[in-house]
Amino acid sequence: MQITVRHALREELPRVNELRRQVNELHVEGRPDIFRPGFCEELRQHVVELFDHPESSAVIVALVDGVVAGFASVQYVHRPQSPYNNPQDLYHVQEFGVDAAFRRRGVATALVDFMRADARERGFARIDLDAWAFNEGALAFYRRAGFRPYRWYFEMNTEEESPCAPSM
Repeated sequence: MQITVRHALREELPRVNELRRQVNELHVEGRPDIFRPGFCEELRQHVVELFDHPESSAVIVALVDGVVAGFASVQYVHRPQSPYNNPQDLYHVQEFGVDAAFRRRGVATALVDFMRADARERGFARIDLDAWAFNEGALAFYRRAGFRPYRWYFEMNTEEESPCAPSM
């Protein structure tokens, strides 16, 4: 099995969208209250927009024996200084996925290795991404790959009783 990772070619974007659809379905299943079912035209076009702006984003593919088995879409983020934060340059992984048929074969690791080298080449000191709490497989992989959490988001359902409320 030969894994090759590189920037995508335009003719590979339909296959990338097939993989993005798998990722979207996983999100819809995990949080149907947030994610819309289906894979509308606007979602399909998003990867084309990223591809068409190489100065600010990229689409990366991992091929297994010539078949697109995984992908990442990345954005090159340059945040100016603010009253709260220092300026930041981030290699932001917006989407990441491996075809279910190719998981646990080193495809995701090869993608991360490529992104690390690509980020370094472009002058980025760090790569960041976010993942949903329900996606335990992705969270475990990201930790194994060397990612560490640096910020947490919390939510509370306003219809549930507070666990801090005094009992009567």
